[in-house]
Amino acid sequence: MRILVACEESQAVCIAMRRLGHEAYSCDLQPCSGGHPEWHLQVDALEMLKIQWDIIIAHPPCTHLASSGAAWFEEKRANGMQQAAIEFFLKFIDADCAHIAVENPIGIMSTCYRKPDQIIQPWMFGHPEKKATCLWLKGLPPLRPTNDVSEYMKTLPKNQQERLHYLSPSPERAKLRSKTFPGIAQAMAEQWAGPCGKE
Repeated sequence: MRILVACEESQAVCIAMRRLGHEAYSCDLQPCSGGHPEWHLQVDALEMLKIQWDIIIAHPPCTHLASSGAAWFEEKRANGMQQAAIEFFLKFIDADCAHIAVENPIGIMSTCYRKPDQIIQPWMFGHPEKKATCLWLKGLPPLRPTNDVSEYMKTLPKNQQERLHYLSPSPERAKLRSKTFPGIAQAMAEQWAGPCGKE
């Protein structure tokens, strides 16, 4: 299948799809950091929506949408940045594709658009950490947990359970926080695409 993974510079989901034999491409304005520039489209992701895809998985920027930035919402509404982010998010929702997943942290899209179809956590997929991620789905099933490590996670200190929250400020912090966990990327590939030739 031809799969677009929009707003993904890490290539985590793209690589998981490629391992199963699919023609998957990451797409982002930034260069990729996943080591496969030959699978990366460094262009405006909205331009790629003009092409037909079998699956679109989108990770639109959450800077102006996530609840973690609520203290700055008034300013972001005033300068138009939040409205622009909402419209960008909805472009993926409304894309001409039968199978779409759009992910974002908990934030305003639950009220500006609708509640997500699913909220997943890394600990459901083998990573003993907390990071709630919302999924809005079209033509795709909710992800089934593959390795629930919640009990083990509870034995860890809070700064390990919420590792991403405690990252020190740095130019790379946003990239590290937005990268899809490998267990989640693998679940997306296996459950939404499956091995090439068996879809």
